[in-house]
Amino acid sequence: MPHPVSTTLRLGALALALALAGTATDVNAQSRRDREAGEALNQRMLDAEARYRQALVQIANDDPAGITASNAALEDMEDVMLACEKQRGCSVPQLLTTYKRLLKADADAQAGQGPDDADVVGPDGALPTADVPAAASASALLAEDERFKRMVQLNPAVQASIRRWLTDMRVSLMTSHENYQYMQHLMSPAFKRSGLPEALLFGILAKESNGRVHARSRAGAAGPLQFMPATGRRFGLGPDGTGFDTRYDPRLSADAAAVYLNERFAQHGNEIEYWLAGYNGGEGRSLRVYREAAGRSFWDPDVYNQFPAETKDYVPMVIAAAWLYLHPQEYGLTFPKIDVRPATFTLERPASIYELTICLGNGTTRDGYMRALRNLNPSYEAESLLPVGTTLAGTTRIASLYKRWCVRGERADLAAELVNSDPRAAIVRTGAIEVLSTEGDPPPAAVPPSAAAPRPPEAAPAPPPARTHRVARGETLGSIAQRYGCDVPVLARANGLRAPAYALRQGQSLKLEGCSR
Repeated sequence: MPHPVSTTLRLGALALALALAGTATDVNAQSRRDREAGEALNQRMLDAEARYRQALVQIANDDPAGITASNAALEDMEDVMLACEKQRGCSVPQLLTTYKRLLKADADAQAGQGPDDADVVGPDGALPTADVPAAASASALLAEDERFKRMVQLNPAVQASIRRWLTDMRVSLMTSHENYQYMQHLMSPAFKRSGLPEALLFGILAKESNGRVHARSRAGAAGPLQFMPATGRRFGLGPDGTGFDTRYDPRLSADAAAVYLNERFAQHGNEIEYWLAGYNGGEGRSLRVYREAAGRSFWDPDVYNQFPAETKDYVPMVIAAAWLYLHPQEYGLTFPKIDVRPATFTLERPASIYELTICLGNGTTRDGYMRALRNLNPSYEAESLLPVGTTLAGTTRIASLYKRWCVRGERADLAAELVNSDPRAAIVRTGAIEVLSTEGDPPPAAVPPSAAAPRPPEAAPAPPPARTHRVARGETLGSIAQRYGCDVPVLARANGLRAPAYALRQGQSLKLEGCSR
């Protein structure tokens, strides 16, 4: 069995050699044949890595075949490295990432973590998606890479986008940053685990939704990072069986975005413009244009003009927002600093997010806490009455204000009164209309009781018209039932809705049968 340190040194030496070799790569001179050869080498490296990891499992199980298999896999990796040094189109940073993963796995093994550790091998024996590929060089692209800095400073499209964020879209930028701060602990870990720049996450969030998790486009994209339904399903997002669409969940959507962008990294290398073009306009178009471009940049006129106007706007706007996130002081930006330490609190009286927003007040913020509560609790509608014992996500500040203002007292009662007020109760109905005689006309002669026409029998009062409710965007049958005091199954039967989805459409008219309010 090879000594663990010798294996580590061997992997480290190979990684260093790859890093040095990477300085000679000329991505602008790649032909289609070069790229195909590079992709083949990358695949050979992934196959060898999988065999090496399987060999680690065999070694851990005292299988003597594991030593031979691990040595063979390492030799294959060495062959791929030598070929990569000579082959234009081979992604040297991607091969280097493979060695970094193996070095970590080897270090974990020496520290007593077996190959079944969750950070090394997934439950099905595959590599965890957060590490495939762990685009370490992409992090440097936004944080340190000189090429990116030159692009931001000199590219007129990105400069124009920076100008837009700093002028008519400044409020949107500031709002996006504030919203992101509340969700940062949920969203950033997925990008950090994948080696993706957090600034890129912020740029996409700012452009897509301004950090509003319930944002929805006319085309059907939804959530803070605006996944289309089909794309969301590819990455595990969509209806979860309870009526909630997980595209609105900030943590799950960030996890999916990290995997999506890692796919783009595998296709396009460090060409972030192509990543973003794929995110906005579809990866199929982006990959086709990239392959036909034969190494030319996204900004080449023949390449750039193959994308629709929306994508031409989207790419520099995201890059500009990411750059401002990293360098606010250079542009006189002071992003709001708020206390976003996460905490939970449990309702001691029934309340909705609307009611909590009122009783919490502004605290130390400008706009209060409704957006923070909605973003951190995406599965609850703002108007839904939540029962006692419901645990909500918030911050230490929100939890403290809840205890002070929302459990009891005049402000808590006032908030409940305002939320429960029904505008229809403001309509005052009077009695029967009184008919007055025309001025100057003699009053009508009295009719003796015996001559009066017999009074017709009183007709039974007509039943009141059935109450209805027109479904607004984002409403669920549960939230409507809570609003009107209905029993959900009764309301569903009255409107022909099937369990468990109780699917509604915007504008649909519901009969409010069995409702008390």
